[in-house]
Amino acid sequence: MARRRIGVIGDPVEHSLSPVFQQPAFDDAGIPATYERWHISADQLADWIAGLRRPDAIGANVTLPHKEAVARLMDELTETAGRVGAVNTVINRHGRLIGDNTDVHGFRRSLIEALPDVRSRRVLLLGAGGAARAVLVALAELEVASIAVANRSVERAERLIDELDVPRATAVGIGTADLAPRIRDYSVIVNATSVGWNTEESVLERSLFERLPVDALVVDLTYRPTGLLRSAVGLGLATLDGLPMLVYQGARSFELWTGRVAPVDLMMRAATEARGVS
Repeated sequence: MARRRIGVIGDPVEHSLSPVFQQPAFDDAGIPATYERWHISADQLADWIAGLRRPDAIGANVTLPHKEAVARLMDELTETAGRVGAVNTVINRHGRLIGDNTDVHGFRRSLIEALPDVRSRRVLLLGAGGAARAVLVALAELEVASIAVANRSVERAERLIDELDVPRATAVGIGTADLAPRIRDYSVIVNATSVGWNTEESVLERSLFERLPVDALVVDLTYRPTGLLRSAVGLGLATLDGLPMLVYQGARSFELWTGRVAPVDLMMRAATEARGVS
């Protein structure tokens, strides 16, 4: 049987761990498919997506910076993808392309696993860009006690809250002067900015960490060590990086593509081992 096509679309995409844990899942299921990294620029995107309609294409994952653009190229969006306004999973259904957003599922599952009482927590979400959209939807679905969206542009945070229809959320500035008086009110901090993803820079000053409750959880969406997470660990706070979210969103994608239960334990082991040597 000819092998079918599946992969992750991004620009850049060489860093993606998705093939590392998706390929073992397909192999474990006995599905003849090759999961690849597809480095696709913005001007190539429409043609590449059109190619996913072919019978040999299962679909794709989508990473930065294409999630919102891909949403506009779908024949149909799931309710979640439509609300978020971004697609990270494309499913080929007999030539018809369906766009879903499994980032919401991935973040929600990883957060509940790390913090079973999350629904009673007050959450501070840092950032109001693309990465924050799925997080805000997940937090709203979890019905956490309260949400504050912190951003350099408070107006942009307000627009995000309005667009995603989360009336219980509030917008605040992200500067130290803005957060210092209120930081102690939050016991979950989620970094959805790109600050610190490739440097030791931290989106929050150390003085703010020192004001957090002792039971606070600090979350960063990247799956590599960051200055934010190092600072939190240094003060004895619990942390959660983005690796569980990555695997759980990928497992949900696998189920949408195949109709089978994902081998989550196998996928998590493969991703954890790969990160350890990357």
